[in-house]
Amino acid sequence: QVQLVESGGGLVQAGGSLRLSCAASGRTFSLYNMGWFRQASGEDREFVAAISRSGDRTDYADSVKGRFTISRDNTKNTVYLQMNSLKPEDTAVYYCAADRDYRLGSLPRSYDYWGQGTQVTVSS
Repeated sequence: QVQLVESGGGLVQAGGSLRLSCAASGRTFSLYNMGWFRQASGEDREFVAAISRSGDRTDYADSVKGRFTISRDNTKNTVYLQMNSLKPEDTAVYYCAADRDYRLGSLPRSYDYWGQGTQVTVSS
């Protein structure tokens, strides 16, 4: 089973930047599409971004397009989420997830493995 561990969350002022990392265990990281989701207090978990196995395709939620960038380094078994121009509404627990399917997914049920989450708080 794949284990995912997020890091890089914290407190940042509005307009600032933060970079999240997700380190994956196992020897088959390059076989998985990877995604980032977030869940604000009292809200449903929502899609943020996804990246294909080789990194040649990406997908973003409309709310983060132009501000967030997903990337991966398969030699390090790591996926990243660079978050710029952060807004208070970006405040949430951010989760990394792995998907063994061939198509990039934007629904939580599409993903097979999940990290524990990392808190991102953006102050006004």
